[in-house]
Amino acid sequence: MEVEATNEDCSWLPFILDIIKCMDKDSMDVNQELTKLKTKIQETREKILAMPEIESSPGEQQDQLKTMREKVDTKTQLLQKYKGLCVFDSPKS
Repeated sequence: MEVEATNEDCSWLPFILDIIKCMDKDSMDVNQELTKLKTKIQETREKILAMPEIESSPGEQQDQLKTMREKVDTKTQLLQKYKGLCVFDSPKS
């Protein structure tokens, strides 16, 4: 599952500004805005927890990345090697 962050997902500033504006108004408005903010924070937490490999430490993730890069390099070298070889010569008609 791939999680993609967008500006809309991470933009809490409008919620915070709405709360500040409402502080001069009715406490009911403040509660509504706080509820919206809490909901947004909870949604963000759920998205973070759903990210793959989130339970791995940064060191483990770096090791995995290094291993994957080494595999890509090896496979790239093999492709270049075999690309230049003419293993199968097609018979001429």
